[in-house]
Amino acid sequence: MKKILVTGAGGQIGSELVPALRARYGDANVLATDIRSPDRETLDAGPFQVLDATDPRSVGATAMRFHADTIYHLAAILSAVGERDPRLAYQVNMGGLHAVLEVAREQRLAVFVPSSIAAFGPGTPPDPTPQDTIQRPTTMYGVTKVSGELLCDYYHLRYGVDARGVRYPGIISHGAPPGGGTTDWAVDIFYHAVRGEPYECFLAEDAQLDMMYMPDAVRAAMEVMEADPARLLHRNAFNITAMQLAPRDLAAAIRRHVPDFQMRYDVDPVRQAIAESWPRRIDDSAAREEWGWGPEYDVETMTVDMLENLRRKLG
Repeated sequence: MKKILVTGAGGQIGSELVPALRARYGDANVLATDIRSPDRETLDAGPFQVLDATDPRSVGATAMRFHADTIYHLAAILSAVGERDPRLAYQVNMGGLHAVLEVAREQRLAVFVPSSIAAFGPGTPPDPTPQDTIQRPTTMYGVTKVSGELLCDYYHLRYGVDARGVRYPGIISHGAPPGGGTTDWAVDIFYHAVRGEPYECFLAEDAQLDMMYMPDAVRAAMEVMEADPARLLHRNAFNITAMQLAPRDLAAAIRRHVPDFQMRYDVDPVRQAIAESWPRRIDDSAAREEWGWGPEYDVETMTVDMLENLRRKLG
């Protein structure tokens, strides 16, 4: 039975990936860790430990005590927050990854590391963006993601570490609240719609980006780690996508279920510039061919599920 350690377990992806991993591998076999302690419900759901993912000694000792064979390394500073404090973003994103890879090298662990469409830049072909193409990002978050992909490749080639990853598009979720990303509008918009409030969007109405619903994002993380390594020509990291959305598109999808929903625009130049540097549509054929990737949710099914879950959540 696998023994899995998850860093950044309290974040947007971790808060939903951890329950999925526990459902598959057993509650006792998945150790959730984060820099701060979670709520009581999360503590009661399975093993948890406060852990600074940038401290290699602490990560190594924790992995050894738990007899981990796999680390899902999710701890990171996201795009918009990273632009407010680039030094912190570099320290956390690169320091944490290097610590985890060193532990993986020493203890022979497999590692999942999420990358992002932020790893691309304004010089990248935007529609569609190939699996292998120029990557010259203009944000610190993007710089750390490109560097992370290369570092994971290095540890695989130099030390044989089984490091794998995917390039996530914007992720829409009804679980954890937004955490400072450029695609946060695609989550906030649903909260406002369910509450019967207008939404003021910080991106332009036609700012199209790749998006994915959280259940597909969680499934992708698990499936790429379960894939036959002999089939993997790419490792760090696979393009994956599910849908392409601009704010006006998602607003229209919501209005099919909440006819009175209203949205205004107050464009944030920083986040708009970040969005414009990212792909409008990515080519995920490599992931489809090498490990059978395919999304289960489209815009309509995601919208229905988001509204139903948020109505229950918000009462």
